Amino acid sequence: MSGLVLAIAALLAGGAAALLAGRRARLASALGAGGAMLGALLGLLPTARVLAGARLAAIDLPWDVPGGRLALAIDPLSAFFLAPIFAMSALAALYGVGYLRSEGEERSLGPVWWWFDTLVAALAVVVAARNAVLFLVAWEVMALASYFLVVFHHERAEVRQAGWIYLVSTHVGVAFLMAFFAMLGRASGSLDFARFAAPAAAAAALFALAVLGFGAKAGFVPLHVWLPEAHPAAPSHVSALLSGVMIKTGIYGLLRALTWLHPWPAWGGALLVGIGIASAVLGALFALAQRDLKRLLAYSSIENVGLIALGIGIGMSGASAGRPAVAALGFAGALLHVWSHAVMKTGLFLGAGSAVHAAGSRDLERLGGLLRRMPVTGAAFLVGAAGLAALPPFAGFASELAIGLAALRGIVGAAAPPATWLAALAGLGAVGGLSTACFAKAAGIAFLGEPRSREAAAAREVGGAMRAAPLVLAAASLALGLGGAAALAAAKPAVEVLLPDASGEAAAALASLTATLEWVGWSGLALLAGVGLAAAGRRALLRGRSVGAGATWDCGYAAPSSRMQYTGTSFAQPIARLAAAALAAGPPGAPPSGLFPGSTSLATRLPDPARARLWDPLFARIEALAAELRWLQRGSAHVYVLYVVLATAALLFWKLG
Repeated sequence: MSGLVLAIAALLAGGAAALLAGRRARLASALGAGGAMLGALLGLLPTARVLAGARLAAIDLPWDVPGGRLALAIDPLSAFFLAPIFAMSALAALYGVGYLRSEGEERSLGPVWWWFDTLVAALAVVVAARNAVLFLVAWEVMALASYFLVVFHHERAEVRQAGWIYLVSTHVGVAFLMAFFAMLGRASGSLDFARFAAPAAAAAALFALAVLGFGAKAGFVPLHVWLPEAHPAAPSHVSALLSGVMIKTGIYGLLRALTWLHPWPAWGGALLVGIGIASAVLGALFALAQRDLKRLLAYSSIENVGLIALGIGIGMSGASAGRPAVAALGFAGALLHVWSHAVMKTGLFLGAGSAVHAAGSRDLERLGGLLRRMPVTGAAFLVGAAGLAALPPFAGFASELAIGLAALRGIVGAAAPPATWLAALAGLGAVGGLSTACFAKAAGIAFLGEPRSREAAAAREVGGAMRAAPLVLAAASLALGLGGAAALAAAKPAVEVLLPDASGEAAAALASLTATLEWVGWSGLALLAGVGLAAAGRRALLRGRSVGAGATWDCGYAAPSSRMQYTGTSFAQPIARLAAAALAAGPPGAPPSGLFPGSTSLATRLPDPARARLWDPLFARIEALAAELRWLQRGSAHVYVLYVVLATAALLFWKLG
C-alpha cells in the first residue's frame, strides 16, 4: 500500500510544482506530466502485485472528521480498475505535453496540470477508499477537478454551458450517493466499508439509489446528458481520461455496492439489462448521427457503458436465477469490457485530438484524406475504430464475445429462456451492427477520401509525443484482443469478489471461456501471420521489377473532388431515417417549391431527447423555484448570521432530542 500512497503524493507534488511554475509553459508541462507519469508508475507496481495474487496490508488511520477514517486498500476489484486509471493517465499526460504546447503561448499551463494530476489522484482514492466519508470527499474532488479541466477554454460560451451542465449533473448524482451511504451507514452502524451490511428490507431502495448515483457518473441513459457536452468541450487528452477512465468509476461504485447488498433485488438484473440495452442502442444511434468527431466518440462511450451494464445485468440475473455459470460469465464480460473500452476510447480521443489539432476542426464534413497526411495517427485511429466495432483480433471482440456467451449460456441452459437474456442477446447484436456503421463513418469520412477543406488538405503529422501515445494504445488493443485469456485471468479474482459463494460450475464456465479466448488469440495470430507472409511474398515477387501505377476503370471518378464523395450525414442517413422516432430529428429544411424554385436550405438538427424532454424542463422548473426563494438573499450580514444561529439551534435540538 505504500506504493499507492507514494503514487498519490507524486501526483499532487507534480501538480503543485506545475502550478508554481506559473506561465513558464515548458516547465509546467514537464513538472505536471512528469508527476503524472511517475505517480502512474508507482501506482501500477502495487496494482500489478494484487492482480498477480498478492495481498497487501491496508491503511487505516484516524481522521478528525465525524464518521471518517483515512482507510485505503487494494483488493482484486480495486486493482482491476486502478490498472487502467494509472496506465491511461500516464499516456494522456505524455500526449498532453505536445497537445498543450501551442496553448502555452496564450495562457498559463500550471492550473491545467494541477487539476489533471489532482483528478488522477482523486480517481485512485475513489477506487481504493474503504470509508464512505473519504470516498465522498474523493468523489467531490474528482468532480471539481474534472469540471475545471472541462472549462479550460472558458472564454467560449459553449464550453461554459457544457461545464454548467456537467457540474449540475454530477451533483445530482452526488445527492443520490449521499442518501445511499447515509441509509447504509445508519443500517450498519458505521461508515466503514468493512462493516457495511444492508438489511434485506432496504436492499431494493439502496440498489435503486446506487444505480441513480453511480449511473449518473457512468452515463447511463437517461442520466447521460452531461457526457456528450463535457467530453467535446475538454482538451483531447482530458476527454480521453474522462471517457476512458473517469466514467468507469461509476461502474466501479455500482459493483462495489453489489458486494454490500445481499440478497440482490430479484428485478435488479433485469433493470440493468434494460438500462444497458437502452444506453447501448441509443448511444450507438446518436453516435452514428453526429458530425462532430469528439461528440461522436462521447456518444459511443454511452454505448459502451451500456454494454458493461448489460454484462452486469446478466451476471445479476444469473445469480438470482441460481445459474452461477451465467453470473460468472456476465460479470467477466463486463470487467473485460472495462479494460477494452478504456484502451480503445482513450486512443480514439487522442487520435481525434491530433486530427483536430492538424486540421483545425472537429466537423467531419471539413475533414477527409487525413490518412495520407497523418499516416501514424490514421493507422492508430483505424485500429481503435476496428476494436470498438468489435472486429477480431482487437480488444472489443473478446469482451463482447464474453457478454454474448453469457446470454447464450443462459438461454440454452433454460427450459423456458428468460426474456431478459433473449433481449440482451438481441440488443448486443443490434449494437454490433450500429457500432460497425458508426466507426466506418468516423474513420472513413475523417481519414479516407479527399480533403473537404483547405485546412484538412494542409494537415501534417503531429509531434512525437502525440504520435506515441495513440500507437501504444493501438498496440494494447491488439494485445488485449490476442491475449483475452490473460486479461480474463486478471479479472477472475474480481469476479470472485462479486460472487464469493460461487460454485464449481462458475469456475468451469470461466475455464471454458478461457479456452475460447485462447482459441481466438491463436486464430488472430494466425491471421496476422498470414497477412505478414502475403506481404513478404508480394515484396519478394516484385523485387527487381519495375512497378508502375496506372488508371483503372474510374467509374466517373477520374478527377475526384470532395463534392463527389459521401458526407458523414449522407452516410448515416439510411439508418437515421429508420430510427427517426428514437433520434427525434428535426425537419431538414425548406424543400424547393414552384415551377421555378428559388433559394432553398438544408439543415440537420439532432437534439438529445433526454435533455429536451426531461432535463431542460426539470432545470427550468428548479430555476423558477429558486427565483421564488430569492427573497432569502437579503444581502445583509446580520440576516446571514441569524440564519447560521437558527440552523445551529435546530441541529442542537435535533441531536439532543
